[in-house]
Parts: sequence; structure tokens; C-alpha cells
Amino acid sequence: MKLIYLILSIIGFIAPNIFVAIESVETGNVLLWLDPAATINGMFGNRIATAFIVDLLVVVFIFFFWTYHEAKRQGIKNVWVIWVLTMLFGMAGTFPLFLYLREKAK
Repeated sequence: MKLIYLILSIIGFIAPNIFVAIESVETGNVLLWLDPAATINGMFGNRIATAFIVDLLVVVFIFFFWTYHEAKRQGIKNVWVIWVLTMLFGMAGTFPLFLYLREKAK
């Protein structure tokens, strides 16, 4: 499973961040962080986008809570690195990366 989690993590980092890279080049809003107003306007641009982003934000909060407790239980150090990567690149890559670290710690 470790190899599968690692492959999924790589795919999870690349796939969504292709669009982030395109947006960064076209607008100068690097990693969607340099122009927070434009990022928030895009995330909450309509009710459909709002539904998706609110769902994602709740899942990220739950993920942070779970990874904190799971890292303590499994003895995984520096879980904050996963959180920083999640804030920079999203959960598609960091969730399988955490699962990889969890399997590795067993």
C-alpha cells in the first residue's frame, strides 16, 4: 500500500496544481496566495463554488484534527509539515502522503 499511497500523492500534487500554475502565470497570483481578494472572490464566486469550498474547508479542518491525533498515536513527527503543504498545495497530495507516512510508521 505504501507505493500506491506514494503514487497517489504524486498524482494528487500534480493534477490540481496544473491549474494553479496556469492561474499563477496568467494572473500573477502565485499559488493563489499573492492576491487573496481574487482567490476568495474565485472560491466564493457563486453558490456552486461556495458549496464546494465550504465542503473542502470543513474536510481540511477534520483532516488537521485527525492527522494531529493519528500522528501522536503512530509516533509520526513533524505533522505540521503536512499541514503547511496542505495550505500551499491542497489535500489531494497531502492526504495520501500522510497515509504513506502512517503506513511507514507501522
